[in-house]
Amino acid sequence: MAQKPRILIVTPEVTYLPEDMGNQSHYSAKAGGLADVSAALISALFDFNCDVHVAIPDYRSIFDVYALKTHNLKLDKIRKRLDDERIHLAADRVFYYLHNIYSGYSDQNLKVSLAFQREVINNIIPRVQPDIIHCNDWMTGLIPAMAREIGIPCLFTIHNIHTMTSTMSYIEDRGIDVASFWKRLFFKKPPYNYEESREWNRVDFLTSGVFAAHYVNTVSPTFLKEIVESRHPFVENCLQKELKNKYYAGCATGVLNAPEPEFNPAVDETIRYNYGPKNHRKQKKKNKLFLQKIVDLGQDENAVIFFWPSRLDPVQKGCQLLAQILYDIVSKYWDADLQIVFVASGEYQKHFHDIVQFHGLGKRVAVCSFNEGLSHQAFASSDFLFMPSSFEPCGLPQMIGGIYGTLPIVHDTGGLHDTILQLNHENNKGNGFLFNVHDVYGFKWAIDRAMDFHFLDPDIKEVQINRIMIESVLGFNHSQCAQDYINLYEKMLQRPFLV
Repeated sequence: MAQKPRILIVTPEVTYLPEDMGNQSHYSAKAGGLADVSAALISALFDFNCDVHVAIPDYRSIFDVYALKTHNLKLDKIRKRLDDERIHLAADRVFYYLHNIYSGYSDQNLKVSLAFQREVINNIIPRVQPDIIHCNDWMTGLIPAMAREIGIPCLFTIHNIHTMTSTMSYIEDRGIDVASFWKRLFFKKPPYNYEESREWNRVDFLTSGVFAAHYVNTVSPTFLKEIVESRHPFVENCLQKELKNKYYAGCATGVLNAPEPEFNPAVDETIRYNYGPKNHRKQKKKNKLFLQKIVDLGQDENAVIFFWPSRLDPVQKGCQLLAQILYDIVSKYWDADLQIVFVASGEYQKHFHDIVQFHGLGKRVAVCSFNEGLSHQAFASSDFLFMPSSFEPCGLPQMIGGIYGTLPIVHDTGGLHDTILQLNHENNKGNGFLFNVHDVYGFKWAIDRAMDFHFLDPDIKEVQINRIMIESVLGFNHSQCAQDYINLYEKMLQRPFLV
């Protein structure tokens, strides 16, 4: 085993990278949480003095042009510097001019994925010569098969269960010599031989990543267990079976993500009034008045504000539950001046606009499209946040909420189960409010428990929120997350593998 193993992290998304790693703080390519997690892990590993390298697509149009102009740097100069150091840009015209990482067309996404993986397989891995490869999600799902073929230990991380499929003939047309590692891939139908399967038998990218990788992790322990135990009918049988095989072979685990260090009210530059555990009571009231003013809610520092921080997706995020009871809970707690703030985009946004307009709730409910700065301000201003997800691979808002003293109301599933414990102020335990049955009755029950807490003596609440803020900062951080991955890398490198 190498004294200081060289780690190659392969990710299609990242929000930033350490400046000393290649002066590439100007790079940002984000479609979802994978970008934040990748950035956090890379930075933490770099801070730990690991020999870490990164493979990312050369999304030229997604470079932060403003930052480049500010630093008076030219793209070509930055790109050359990167290729000479630790950040390796995969170059292909298919993603040079993309303005978003994923398009609305599956064939375009497939081309981007194959172009990225071709460059990683053919050029970046031979140049870097890593001791371990860490791949992320379906966009990198072919690489573990190649890594196993040549004997490089590979970790495959599942952030999202979305996948794509393609035939070997199409993959080869995009420049990947799939014939050299086709036996390591997962096909929709059991293959008889290469020639027989080449033209029609489709390769599943995500399941191939699980099947071929030496080790697999999801981004929460409970979500992995739920898949293994077939609790989610939307997870395809093939993926469930392969994860189950890895799990019982001792080659699968869950590693919780952690929010960015900037999500801390003591140092958050985007909120109006900074605060910490000791002065949250006063400063959150001032933040509350500021938020009410900018989103045009009734001005009342004693109002109880509930915040919706996640995309308005009824398939996963449970926003339809809130739509069904929104009028009821505002009415029930009208005298407490209950207010709700949405800072979220998504297909259900129109439903909430219609509800607010129909019932004349404009001074009680604000429905705002997602905005990073406004979202930070809502965390700093609110008393509680909603997260009634039907399933949740990990989730970050519930962790961020605790750091800001904004207590989460969550469905007891996946990463929410791993991070939230039912609040019991008498025993000084817990950090939020959970409900077990995913329906409006369970959700309303949890909201009532939150309001019970709200009506407690303010001094009792202050002690509990102080404790929760401190515990959240200590418990949800990148150092712990990175250390968990380092432990995985070491375990993989020490384990003998059958190639």
